[in-house]
Amino acid sequence: MPSVGLITTANDRKNAALQPLAVERTALVVVDIQEKLLPPIHEKERLLRNAQLLLRLAGVLNLPVLATTQYAKGLGPTVPQVAELFPASTQPMDKLEFGCFGNEAFCGAVRDLGHNRDALLVCGMETHICVLQTVLGALKEGYAVHVAADACGSRPTPGDDKALNWRLGLERMRDAGAVISSTEAAIYELLRGSGTAEFKRMLAYLK
Repeated sequence: MPSVGLITTANDRKNAALQPLAVERTALVVVDIQEKLLPPIHEKERLLRNAQLLLRLAGVLNLPVLATTQYAKGLGPTVPQVAELFPASTQPMDKLEFGCFGNEAFCGAVRDLGHNRDALLVCGMETHICVLQTVLGALKEGYAVHVAADACGSRPTPGDDKALNWRLGLERMRDAGAVISSTEAAIYELLRGSGTAEFKRMLAYLK
């Protein structure tokens, strides 16, 4: 896939937001939802619930899933309630780099998806570190990126605004050209309509 660089103008951001996610073009990326990283995450229950929904959607629609861990030896594996929903073909790739596109194994896995798989739907943690740097790397490589904001999380910052790191990470990604979305918006965008077997399968999880 040719590199198009970071999206920096208002028109570029508008054009990115106008392009809907398509099943045949989209892969799900799950970043570092790990046992020892999760406990201090602000609103972690929301993150877990929505990451699980995205993985269930990936199973229903046969979306490829790429998953990572950050230094699993020290920070633990992917939390069980997320890992149990990974497809059989998905094995989390361990990394030391914060941004997934700095990791050779991850870059190889993305290339293996093929040139037609050019949109990434991203969730995970932490929003302002590994998710942010992964999204910036994906944009630099020319991928369309949608971030499920309510399936991302960060540790709280001192003071009254516990969501500051989360919010600043999302703002930076939007400024760079990512589409900031929600889990439900992404799910319905990919399902497209209510008259399909896939919609009926997902409906049980959306009620």
